Amino acid sequence: MTDSRSEALSDTLRPAMSETLDASMKETLVSVRNLGVTFGRGRKAFQAVRGVSFDIRRGETFGVVGESGSGKTTIGRAIMRIQPVSSGEILYLGQRISGSIPRALDREMTRKIQMIFQDPMASLNERAKVEYIVAEGLYSKGTRASKEYIHEAVSRALEDVGLLPEFSSRFPHEFSGGQRQRIGIARALIMQPEFIIADEPISALDVSIRAQVLNLLSKLQRERRLTYLFISHDLSVMRFICDRIAVVHLGKIVELADTETLYRHPLHPYTRALLSAVPLPNPELERSKKLLVYDPSVHNYSAELPEFVEFEPGHFVYGNRPELDGYREKLATLRD
Repeated sequence: MTDSRSEALSDTLRPAMSETLDASMKETLVSVRNLGVTFGRGRKAFQAVRGVSFDIRRGETFGVVGESGSGKTTIGRAIMRIQPVSSGEILYLGQRISGSIPRALDREMTRKIQMIFQDPMASLNERAKVEYIVAEGLYSKGTRASKEYIHEAVSRALEDVGLLPEFSSRFPHEFSGGQRQRIGIARALIMQPEFIIADEPISALDVSIRAQVLNLLSKLQRERRLTYLFISHDLSVMRFICDRIAVVHLGKIVELADTETLYRHPLHPYTRALLSAVPLPNPELERSKKLLVYDPSVHNYSAELPEFVEFEPGHFVYGNRPELDGYREKLATLRD
């Protein structure tokens, strides 16, 4: 994203994303406890997610950020029950939803948890009309609703995302990228979910369309009191949409804090490296800024192993005691 585009997007999103959460919406909706996800078996096994733990509060937008291959999408797919977990557990309102669960609970979670995928074209059935695509969730959960009911539900869902009801008779290839992503959002909304996992929902869209889709997600969140898990690699966008952010590196969360704390006082070297790559809207500052490169060799875990600890209220970081002491000294210097 260029500097001018980043600035324009920031200005567009700032008013929409600045809403504060009500005190009544602070209950924990999703809890992830020591989550592990492994691909393959035996000597070919690869642990994509290792010991990840966090809570998502009702009504908030919780961000997961990291470079490609960090495991952020795998975390979302595990919560969605698309990807089986190898260790740990996932709780929804205190009830375990990972692993083998009763069929009735599985159907309930299918309705309450929905996902918006990264590629709006690849995630839509090219041979199906929009009406069937949007209503597919209703068919899959075994509803015996009439054609009239389904048609009305699809029309309402399309109107909610800013599309005309007449579009229901068209095919996905007849729409632009932004319109296709709105169809994907409508497909999630028709199930009346409580929790939506948005996996890089704007990365395949033009910058001007990104702002429209993000503002739409924010509007729907306020109107329907939705909770989002927002997965992205674009830190310049995450700041304006997320309430809290978890930074993932090689399958582990290395830092977690509320958004402004993370941007103002990043502690982990990997977080600082990611933030140093965010384009600045001021050309002079952009030319003079120092780009940091993360070097894992800066960590010395031979004497004392690291832990994911609460460094200060609401601010968690992965490190051992000597590293945490160094972070405290640096933070004290910055605040002075």
